[in-house]
Amino acid sequence: MASTTLSQSLSSPSIITPTTFSHRTSLFSKPRSLSLSSPSRTLPPLIVSASSDASLSTSPDATPIEKRFPAFPTIMDINQIRDILPHRFPFLLVDRVVEYNPGVSVVGIKNVTINDNFFPGHFPERPIMPGVLMVEAMAQVGGLVMLQPEVGGSRDNFFFAGIDKVRFRKPVIAGDTLVMRMTLIKLQKRFGIAKMEGKAYVGGELVCEGEFLMAMGSESTQ
Repeated sequence: MASTTLSQSLSSPSIITPTTFSHRTSLFSKPRSLSLSSPSRTLPPLIVSASSDASLSTSPDATPIEKRFPAFPTIMDINQIRDILPHRFPFLLVDRVVEYNPGVSVVGIKNVTINDNFFPGHFPERPIMPGVLMVEAMAQVGGLVMLQPEVGGSRDNFFFAGIDKVRFRKPVIAGDTLVMRMTLIKLQKRFGIAKMEGKAYVGGELVCEGEFLMAMGSESTQ
């Protein structure tokens, strides 16, 4: 009876999935050559498309993946960033500004590459961006808001005055693009103190967030 059922099923035009096939072979007391563990019966690996739209990935007229995603816009390039921030190699951690609302917020990106100088030590077998450097990169993006005339700042140094409620949600690894939004919450111009909210993303997923207290001006500020 089992062999008859299997013969009828195999002659059917319906598609047999690996799950169905495994279920039907279990009708035999001994799997023998039909066992999925046999090297001669190994199923081919599944190829998963990066696109969620199956028709787009299979259509001959589909846009190639290398042309499908637009580049980040450039509001400030690296030369303009260097004109504002005092940081230099190996501690300049902002590559581009992609959005700028004067006196309100700024969005900057850091392209995380295996050539970054911290990866040989953190860690050689698993290149993860240190959390403290993620916080530093976000602070530098915030500095681009603080040091602008719209906020009453000047192109001078700025320093950490405090960090609160920092949370790291996911690791950032070589090959990621860290997108950081810093929003000015409160500014005390008299004392040159700014409170900012920061959030960092990779591929639209939150990886780090926190509140930053930063001070402008005097080098005696720690």
